[in-house]
Amino acid sequence: MKKILLHPLAKPVVFVLCLLPFAWLVYGIFTDNLGANPAEYLIRATGDWTLRFLCIVLAVTPLRVITGTPALARFRRMLGLFVYFYVVLHVISYSWFDKGFELESIVKDIIKRPFILVGFLGFVLLTPLAATSFNRAIKALGAKRWQMLHKAVYVIAGLGILHFFWMRAGKNNFNEVFIYAGILAVLLGWRVSRALSKKQA
Repeated sequence: MKKILLHPLAKPVVFVLCLLPFAWLVYGIFTDNLGANPAEYLIRATGDWTLRFLCIVLAVTPLRVITGTPALARFRRMLGLFVYFYVVLHVISYSWFDKGFELESIVKDIIKRPFILVGFLGFVLLTPLAATSFNRAIKALGAKRWQMLHKAVYVIAGLGILHFFWMRAGKNNFNEVFIYAGILAVLLGWRVSRALSKKQA
């Protein structure tokens, strides 16, 4: 497993795999295969993939520690940037297909609808994390400051679940919400448990 993860082609393969959902959506657009409401489908699909990649990123450290596979860490930055890639697609899909890039309408919607406000706040908080996911940024901020900044991902995860919950409230369908919330609760709970264990040691 270690040899596979450290192979020069490992990162390009993971990169291509991360682009597959995007490629599928593009294919769906050009083949008119996104259902009766393509705009709603794109908004929902890009939001779903944002949450999925967020779960994957947060799973890297527990998997690395539990399996004793430090090589997994080399994929974390790329996966984190794909979280941002899909949330940008999510924001663009909403701004373009739902609001036609009308800034005034978007601002009013953010103020009026709590689930959009929460989602937008999560996007805003995620932006500096993506912007500082490079070695130069780490050196400029210092390791401790950089780590503190990137702990905002836990707040972002909570905002993402709340955004998804409120979005689903109108349809009274919370099955997917509970699945994502459960996964994130386990991943964050593992970190809390590990931090407490270190303090007691």
